[in-house]
Amino acid sequence: MVETKESHSAAVRQTNRITKWLLVFYDTVIFVGLALALMVYPFGEPPADPSIVWQILLAFVCVFLSRSLWMVYHQIWRYGGIQSYIRLLLADFCAFLVYFFGGRLLLPQPIAFLRVLAFASACLLGSLAIRMVYRYAYKCCTQETRFGRFLNTLVRFFGVGRVELEKNLNSNKINVAIIGAGRVGASFAEELLSNKAAAYTPKCFIDTNQEKIGRQIYGLPVLSELKLSGEQLSKYKVQEIIVALPQLSSESKLAVYDHYSKMGFKVKVYDYPALQQSGKKRQLREFAVEELLFRKPLVVTNGKTRTYYRDKTVLVTGGGGSIGSELCRQIAAMSPKRIVILDIYENGAYDVQQELNIQYGSNLDVVVEIVSVCNRPGLERIFAEHRPQIVLHAAAHKHVPLMERNCVEAVENNVFGTLNAVDLSEKYGVDR
Repeated sequence: MVETKESHSAAVRQTNRITKWLLVFYDTVIFVGLALALMVYPFGEPPADPSIVWQILLAFVCVFLSRSLWMVYHQIWRYGGIQSYIRLLLADFCAFLVYFFGGRLLLPQPIAFLRVLAFASACLLGSLAIRMVYRYAYKCCTQETRFGRFLNTLVRFFGVGRVELEKNLNSNKINVAIIGAGRVGASFAEELLSNKAAAYTPKCFIDTNQEKIGRQIYGLPVLSELKLSGEQLSKYKVQEIIVALPQLSSESKLAVYDHYSKMGFKVKVYDYPALQQSGKKRQLREFAVEELLFRKPLVVTNGKTRTYYRDKTVLVTGGGGSIGSELCRQIAAMSPKRIVILDIYENGAYDVQQELNIQYGSNLDVVVEIVSVCNRPGLERIFAEHRPQIVLHAAAHKHVPLMERNCVEAVENNVFGTLNAVDLSEKYGVDR
């Protein structure tokens, strides 16, 4: 095992060295190509004075020494942000100043200022271009398509190694529209686009700002909320709506929730965890109870409830939903023996599990079970395995307009699902 780790580390170091020197090579090719053009320009006239060779050598030393001092070749350009590009720009600016003033002191017949500026700018532009192309290729060569294979070839050309392409990458992802084309919405979209393992694919933004409507962010169109229709969202194959407007009032949140729920879309919010509006990383979550009821939730944590739930195994059906997840959060504060989060929708249950794990760590035993309350054998397996002492049944279809159109499913889940929970609670001796 030690040898394997050491050999892996050695291979990584070797790859990093090759990548660095390969980048130096490409920069040198750009520099030499532009230098040759400088020597024969203007075209059709005799070559420039032979002393220009010394000028080019001095420029070469200034450029690559400055880039080395500024640690340009120590950057991981596949993840390079604006800071990396600014560092390259500053390094070349310093090299330009050193060369321009040093050349006038050390060498005869200095090159004209505008010619030096044009050469330095072209050299910088070429170096920036290959890094941007490499970063774009690495970021976007994800799918097993003709364009994806082309980008993967660019990655191998500019860097070392290759990116594993995935077939039908988006086939199992959920297409979402993001309400709010501001800073929060844009950063969320960028996070989803750059993360191949993300469960969601952003398809468009929805906003009311006329300055943004009709334009694009990360290649995604910004649609007008005032003129938006279900047919237009269907055109982009949107399945869920995500609200990324942290400053939205409760009344506006409820209006947005009702509007898109009636259109048949599941609505989520990208914000801080409910009841924790500071000091936490924004998360994608269900709408919290207080966001839908215009009031703060009832805080049930007190001495009596702590005593009641302490060291008990609690099963919460529908634990990934808006009501079930809030129950899990409040019960988690009462030191239960175990919380069993049962839901048919794995994303919601997973989000709650991760939130509780981050907050309580190993002090809280959280188990997620993915099963429908309509599946009596599957539900009975959960009761038999965990033997819950308290069952909180929150697994229900609650969107009235949708359920009026799907009443059979509503009865199946809300009536017979509840019956299964009650029967199995009696069968396995649940206290409450």
